[in-house]
Amino acid sequence: MLPVDVMPVFDASAFLATCSGRPGVYRMFDASGNLLYVGKAKNLKKRLASYFRKAGLASKTAALVAKIAQVETTITGNETEALLLEQTLIKQWRPPYNILLRDDKSYPYVFLSDGDYPRLDIHRGSKNRKGRYFGPYPSAGAIRESLALLQKAFLVRQCEDSFFKNRTRPCLQHQIKRCKAPCVGLVEPAEYAEDVRHSVMFLEGRSNALNAELSTNMQEASLALDFERAAELRDQMALLRRVQDQQSMEGGTGNVDVIAAMVNPGGACVHLISVRDGRVLGSKNFFPQVAIEEETQDVLLAFLAQYYLGSQERDLPTELIVNSPHEDYPTLIAAIAESRGRELGISYRVRGTRARWQALAVTNAEQALGARLANREHMAGRFEALAEALDMDGGPQRLECFDISHSSGEATVASCVVFGPEGPIKSDYRRYNIEGITAGDDYAAMHQALTRRFSKVKQNEGKLPDILLVDGGKGQLAMAREVLTELEVPELILLGVAKGTTRKPGLETLYLNDAAHEFTLPGNSPALHLIQQIRDESHRFAITGHRARRGKTRRTSSLEEVAGVGPKRRRELLNHFGGLQELSRASAEEIAKAPGISKKLAGLIYAALHSE
Repeated sequence: MLPVDVMPVFDASAFLATCSGRPGVYRMFDASGNLLYVGKAKNLKKRLASYFRKAGLASKTAALVAKIAQVETTITGNETEALLLEQTLIKQWRPPYNILLRDDKSYPYVFLSDGDYPRLDIHRGSKNRKGRYFGPYPSAGAIRESLALLQKAFLVRQCEDSFFKNRTRPCLQHQIKRCKAPCVGLVEPAEYAEDVRHSVMFLEGRSNALNAELSTNMQEASLALDFERAAELRDQMALLRRVQDQQSMEGGTGNVDVIAAMVNPGGACVHLISVRDGRVLGSKNFFPQVAIEEETQDVLLAFLAQYYLGSQERDLPTELIVNSPHEDYPTLIAAIAESRGRELGISYRVRGTRARWQALAVTNAEQALGARLANREHMAGRFEALAEALDMDGGPQRLECFDISHSSGEATVASCVVFGPEGPIKSDYRRYNIEGITAGDDYAAMHQALTRRFSKVKQNEGKLPDILLVDGGKGQLAMAREVLTELEVPELILLGVAKGTTRKPGLETLYLNDAAHEFTLPGNSPALHLIQQIRDESHRFAITGHRARRGKTRRTSSLEEVAGVGPKRRRELLNHFGGLQELSRASAEEIAKAPGISKKLAGLIYAALHSE
């Protein structure tokens, strides 16, 4: 069984240092675990930071902040998903610091009236008015946001008929380009009817056909040199994609638990998303204690067994969606059926909305694990374990790690990352562009980087680390020792980290000061977890620097580097999205909806557009 850690006391500054800047929902709890407040944010980090300012908070907000003992976040794909999840959680838990609206049980519809100049509106209750009804929708908030964006895209009026019939001049909506002022005859009936037709196409779910039509119209306008019209059509396409975003949180069916496990050096996280009647109700993080060599699928299997067999009162869904397969799932299903009297399915390969849920669970597991590993108390404990493993009198205060990255010798970059007992010291990170060496000579690259770094120490510039980590075996260790001797650097601990014969995490060989002092640490050692975290961070920092340098040297479009995306496909992609800017904003799932783009290729395109 996997014991689950107790969450540490909430530390606002440490939490904000690791908080994601992506859209999502946050939940604030008091010391007793009671939910105080649910909120959504376009940028979680910026929004949550606003609560912890030293001054300027409203009295109600200050009272809320004074009670906060823990904050949990759920990352969503976009702002609309965050809005939908926020409203679901508020209705379910009714937190005391949220504004609680009446729970109207009648689901809202979008209503399109009859007449020469129809209007769009929100409708509840009996459908006795003449016109068309689209829906029902799960949330009035979702409809309002959709209607606002549709109004920007197609300028179909949303004013009351009494207001419309008594106008003698255009209202403010026309001035801010939200309406074409049919009330005073500033738009032809045929043009307005076309805007209504496009709105209906979207409300009927024919988004792909609508996008294709708008894309064709945009190209025709460009060829006719009507660039103003082409820009309008481009903006319409961008707005429509924003409206479509809401479908991933509300478009599914069934009672499902979506579970993703992540295992990294230093720990593991299991993230669970609860879906009931096709609606995402919330999520929760679990941090099981595992050895570093544990595989993701084994951690996931152990968690599922403990979670669903450990309590007979726990709600049992009809299906589990997981992020990793395991050969023992049939045995687990049989055990759950015998224990709970009900069978459930376990799915790994899913499509559509369920694939979006699965991806969100993976993203949240990664984010939560990263935040936990950077927690100050957690980090300080691992520094103490490292001091004990190296038999140091006092705990280290500064660790530096070097790594080399290149592509067949091209654009070689060395990285230096720095950690202290409170976590990464990113202000002291450094990259070194390596020049004048034989392509692919990692030893020469390491020699140059270390020489440049520790020459500063000889000039009384920069701090001296307590421990210097070098990612590599005996050769890299000897190179580092040579540089330190040449520069007469004061004695410091030199630690070489070499992958074992199997090259699996947890089986690294360590060298203390020289190749003669070889040793290993247990796979569940906090000291080894710290070493691996620093090495992986150094590797990441080197790779991002190398990619940036290589990209600057080549001076080519990011799309041109993607295998399988030739000139024709690039042109079709840009036409489909209305430009590179909108393509860059699209998710991998949205890119996959473009003509001729598979999910695998969409993932490669998304990665190329968002590589650091």
